[in-house]
Amino acid sequence: MDIRAVIFDKDGTLFDFQSTWGVWAGQMLARLTGGDTVLLERLSYALMYDAEARKVMPGSVIVAGTPFEIAEVIHDCMPYLSVSEILSQLNEEAETAPQVLVTDLQVLAADLRMQGLKLCVMTNDAQRPAQAHLAAVDALGLFDHVIGSDSGYGAKPDPSPLLALAAKMNVPAGACVMVGDSMHDLRAGHAAGMRMVAVLTGLSDIEELSTLADAVLPDVSHLPTWISAQNL
Repeated sequence: MDIRAVIFDKDGTLFDFQSTWGVWAGQMLARLTGGDTVLLERLSYALMYDAEARKVMPGSVIVAGTPFEIAEVIHDCMPYLSVSEILSQLNEEAETAPQVLVTDLQVLAADLRMQGLKLCVMTNDAQRPAQAHLAAVDALGLFDHVIGSDSGYGAKPDPSPLLALAAKMNVPAGACVMVGDSMHDLRAGHAAGMRMVAVLTGLSDIEELSTLADAVLPDVSHLPTWISAQNL
């Protein structure tokens, strides 16, 4: 079955992960801790975040977790704040996180549209910040649908949001390819019966990703060539 649609993860796939979320985490923790260095150390340890280097470590809940899951980890260290209060602060801070693209999305989308493909984004980020991030780089209009973990369809690695997007596009799951940088993306794609492409612009390495991916690419700029070869 030819590939007719692409579902992209956002962070680590369309945007460089550390340049975006490494910086965001530092800003968010500074806001939450208000200069309390002991609390900052506790939160950094719990979130697997290197505050000095401003980098998220592999395995951190920040990598593929939902904002709610991140808020729960923070709540364990700051029980005097409710999860909903923390979540509100996370999403507010996320909307202004710096966005560093992996490649020119205008060029990427044009190349894929020339092949007749439909394009969507499914992220474990919340929908509103996700749309704000894409709008900030003039890319929101490039995609048919953009949904997040709070859009009512669930979160990866559950396949439900991917299947919901396939239904919205009126494309069979087997004619979709899920493109992401983490095992959450690949497990969701596998469970949905989609083809899976991994990229190396996140925190996972090729050895891990190749256990599930149909292909591992350096970054998403290589995707049009790969899809064209599959559809010959």
